[in-house]
Amino acid sequence: MFRPCIDLHEGKVKQIVGGTLSDAGARTNFVSEQSAAWFAELYRRDALRGGHVIMLGAGNETEARAALKAFPGGLQIGGGINTENARGWLDAGASHVIVTSWVFREGRVDWARLDELVQAIGKEKLVLDLSCRKRDEDYFVVTDRWQKFTELVVNAETLKKFSTYCDEFLIHAVDVEGLCRGIDGELVAKLGAWSPIPMTYAGGANSLADLEAVTKLGQGKVDLTIGSALDIFGGSGVKYADCVTFNRRQK
Repeated sequence: MFRPCIDLHEGKVKQIVGGTLSDAGARTNFVSEQSAAWFAELYRRDALRGGHVIMLGAGNETEARAALKAFPGGLQIGGGINTENARGWLDAGASHVIVTSWVFREGRVDWARLDELVQAIGKEKLVLDLSCRKRDEDYFVVTDRWQKFTELVVNAETLKKFSTYCDEFLIHAVDVEGLCRGIDGELVAKLGAWSPIPMTYAGGANSLADLEAVTKLGQGKVDLTIGSALDIFGGSGVKYADCVTFNRRQK
């Protein structure tokens, strides 16, 4: 299935190249003239639930809140989420909060923090972002704008253990994110074989064939987010309308 996204950077809906985000900015593929709420209303109209709104740095909260208000209960929110603000974002209309860097400290999982968050909001409201990069033969979770490798390898054992803490996973294949050169099929196949719960994969999709491939390789457990290749984000590889039609056919 196709899952939509709204990536916010400096208060604008953008598509950026994975791994290039820093305090100085980011390599940008697209900046939209439309607001986050405009995209949220589009997704609501087409019954595309479970998309993610990601706040890439500061200055994005107003747009994020407007998007959640436009599609209450239909979107997940990520970017700077912690125990202090998670409940507030759920109250603002998010179906789930997405957490990544905050549950890691010095490259290791902070299990106490994760327990605290689950106790605060419940596992059914939590999506864990285990976005990763390949090093040698393994995929390692990366944090802090995808710049820092952790010690955590994405494998069957990891996904099984973390699935007891969350409702879904979100996994960006960082090395291909934003490049529109095709998905990481090896990773998608492994995720489909390993994951006991639903997940969304993002990274590299550049055609409708990629959506079909992820559905097949992921054994029905892996959904796909398409960013820079999508026509509503200035891309030419995939038509948004075709993704909506694809989802309706799957149902």
